[in-house]
Parts: sequence; structure tokens; C-alpha cells
Amino acid sequence: MVFNKSNNNKTEDDWLSVSDLMAGLMVVFLFISIALMRDTMVERDKIKDVAVAYQENQVAIYDALNEAFKDDLKKWEAELNKEDLTFTFKSPDTLFANGKSNLENKYKQILADFFPRYLSIILKFKDSINEIRIEGHTSSYWNSQATEDLAYFKNMELSQDRTRAVLNYVYKLDQIKSNKDWIKKHIAAVGFSSSKIVIKNGEENQSASRRVSFRVITNSDIEIKKILEIN
Repeated sequence: MVFNKSNNNKTEDDWLSVSDLMAGLMVVFLFISIALMRDTMVERDKIKDVAVAYQENQVAIYDALNEAFKDDLKKWEAELNKEDLTFTFKSPDTLFANGKSNLENKYKQILADFFPRYLSIILKFKDSINEIRIEGHTSSYWNSQATEDLAYFKNMELSQDRTRAVLNYVYKLDQIKSNKDWIKKHIAAVGFSSSKIVIKNGEENQSASRRVSFRVITNSDIEIKKILEIN
């Protein structure tokens, strides 16, 4: 009986040790959880700060562009979008001849006025800008004989040629010579074909679909990516 009692006491001691161990582990896990929560909150706050700064920059860039060009938008048949900072020229007849990539003389005159002023504003925010993208868009139509696929690729070629023509023209303007290095690193010409057509009343508006935009792309997403990589 004494032997059994001794075994029973030993078992109770063993269970007590296990209980202490479990309690200790729970405390360790608690501290780990608190540390992880703290890191998550710090990371969240950093991302929030970037988002707030991005929003403030977005507003500041829009306000500066709007102030500079508000009197020109109507006569140029253009619009400035506050949400994505696109400055869009909407009149296809002013831009290019139908199916062509050569700039019309009127559009050259507009670009010669627009681009140096535009660039001078953009450069004030250059530390927060990743890229300026000249975006070309077409309608989904090519001609009556073209299939849907053929029309898409023909319009892709056309939209790319048009944006390159715009970039080539503004790059050669005398007023921007001192900024050519920055332009080469930060301005891209991109053709979207008919991938972003304009729909009105449930149908494509072919005239509105044909447009060229200058779009500001900030570096906020890059800054957020850096934060995630560091953490």
C-alpha cells in the first residue's frame, strides 16, 4: 500500500509539472501573439500613412492641374479626371485622321501649349510619381470586312502608333529640352486598342472611345510594397 501511495504521489507531482509547463507555454504564446499584433498594427499604421499621403498627393496634383487648365478644357474638348488623374483629349477628329497615326496640325498646336505646362506641374510632384503614361484608346470597329479579332489587333497597332507619335512630338519640343532625361525614365506610351471602350446607354460610343490620355501613376503602391517586404 505504501508503494502504491508513493506512485500516486509521484503521478500527482508529474501532473503538477505538466500544468506548470502548459501555463508557461500559454504565457509564451500570449507574448508572441501580443508581439505579432503589435507588428501588425505598426504595419497597418505605416500603410495607412502611405494611403493618406497618396490621397493628399492625388488631391494636390489634381488641384494644380485643374487650376492650370480649367480655362482650356472646353476649347480643347478635354477633361481632367480627379479619381485616376487622367487628362483626356476626347475629340478624335482633332487628334488624328481616321485610321491614321499622324498628328493633326490642330492637335500639334494643342500639345505644344499643353505639354510644357503639364510637365512643369508634374515635376513639382516628381518625388511621389512613378510614371506618366500616354494612353491610346480606339473603338472596337475597324472596317466592315474585319473580324472582331482582326479589328482588335489592328486597333492595337493603331493605338500604339498614336501614343508613340504623341510622345515623339512632345519630346522634341524646345521648351522641355532640359527635362529629356526625366521624360525618358518616367513617360511611357501605351496602346490599349479597344479594351477600354466607352459605353453609353448600354452601347459603345465609338467617337468617345477614340481618345488619348495623359495619366499620372503615383508611387504609393511601390511604397506599400516596400513596407510589406521590410516586415
